[in-house]
Amino acid sequence: MIYMDHSATSPVDPKVFEAMKPYFTNEFGNASTLYSLGRNAKNAMESARQEVATIIGADPKEIIFTSGGTESDNIAILGTARKLKNKGNHIITSDIEHPAVEETCKYLEKNGYKITYLPVYKEGIVRVKDLEDAITDETILITIMHANNEIGTIQPIAEIGKIANERGIYFHTDAVQTVGKIPVNVIEMNVDMLSLSSHKLYGPKGIGALYIKKGVRIEPLMYGGGHERGFRPGTENIPGIVGLGKACSIANQNIEDNARKLTNLRNKLIDAVLEQNKDSYLNGHRTKRLPNNANFRFDAIEGESLILHLDFKGIAASTGSACSSTKLEASHVLLAIGLEKEEAHGSLRISLGIENTEEDIDYAITAIKEVVEKLRKMSPLWCGTI
Repeated sequence: MIYMDHSATSPVDPKVFEAMKPYFTNEFGNASTLYSLGRNAKNAMESARQEVATIIGADPKEIIFTSGGTESDNIAILGTARKLKNKGNHIITSDIEHPAVEETCKYLEKNGYKITYLPVYKEGIVRVKDLEDAITDETILITIMHANNEIGTIQPIAEIGKIANERGIYFHTDAVQTVGKIPVNVIEMNVDMLSLSSHKLYGPKGIGALYIKKGVRIEPLMYGGGHERGFRPGTENIPGIVGLGKACSIANQNIEDNARKLTNLRNKLIDAVLEQNKDSYLNGHRTKRLPNNANFRFDAIEGESLILHLDFKGIAASTGSACSSTKLEASHVLLAIGLEKEEAHGSLRISLGIENTEEDIDYAITAIKEVVEKLRKMSPLWCGTI
């Protein structure tokens, strides 16, 4: 199997797994207890908190451990809405957010909040002017993802954050797809809150973090024993936290080299697929995208069939977000960049990882061409000449 769906999840790095193992067995203590087992767990947790803070340029006291990106997004958005409900009821987001943000905003919309969904146009990027025009006296939060999980486009986060700060508006970004892949610095990005997830950067599933800038005031979603500064009560997942910390440490040491390698592989893949397959297109901006992301569409091809045929050839890829892959609707991201439903259904997302090689890319290029030709011969919609 050649795995090319790292935007969905990544394999756990063996070094991460080794770091976690003692906290399942001998070091099983509860970090809230006072005896040595508990103190060991507490120390391991705070060490991991430092590692997470380091990769995003934050203070460890600004890191809250959660169960992953979805919970982090929910805490940031719902927590702000509840805390600032007497100040305003307007939130600005984009048309291509992850369901964890999109569905949370829709929930708030049903409960009296006004949500502005900014367009992203053909290249999948928010325009700062649209954001400025959308701000009102009632705006309490802007939540724009750092990079899209389907088409990989990177948003002008620092510019957006500067505007938000000047207007006194909280700014949250979902950076689940970027932390560990490209440099992320919360100070340079001007963000008040940032979500990240372990399993996107070779850590375990079920653990993530939310950066909350010192001075930012939001309401917790749950109540209990006061863990994580009261924002996320419940006994901490120490093995997961240790794994997240180790994954962040490894990624931070190699981020530039990995990004360079993945960009080269991505560009080779994009160039070859577009050249060798008639009526094929790249979704999203050509260069303002994640180093590991390539999202294609093919005329007269149905995406699910493409994925299954590639699977038969030993390639794991996807049509879009893993969190919505069981839905039959066209991707809201692809519709937002102007594709028709029929076009959106013919998409292929390749998201590379550090273990992928030149040989993997060569094999994928050949396999994609063979599968596209095969499916088009079977398609009643295909009128071209292969």
